Amino acid sequence: MIHVEVAFALPNVQRVIKVIAKDDSSVEQIIRQSGILAMFPEIDLSKNKVGIYSRNVKLDANVRDGDRIEIYRPLVADPREIRRKRAEKAKQAEAKK
Repeated sequence: MIHVEVAFALPNVQRVIKVIAKDDSSVEQIIRQSGILAMFPEIDLSKNKVGIYSRNVKLDANVRDGDRIEIYRPLVADPREIRRKRAEKAKQAEAKK
């Protein structure tokens, strides 16, 4: 048996659930066993990315004792797009001087 955590966070609430699972359990099996899908119906494992300690993994990945499985929310804004817009604004401000 292995001891792992399943984590999911929204802007105003975070849940970390401790799970005891079989040694050969996959990420998906442990997520389903944790009950977090019932707590957060907005989680769609076909769309939400998952990871172990901030490293993206597939749902069929093996889990080791002590791992923390994280379920990621979709990004609200693309960080590259935000940087591009910020650079554009800075360029326009510089041109006005």
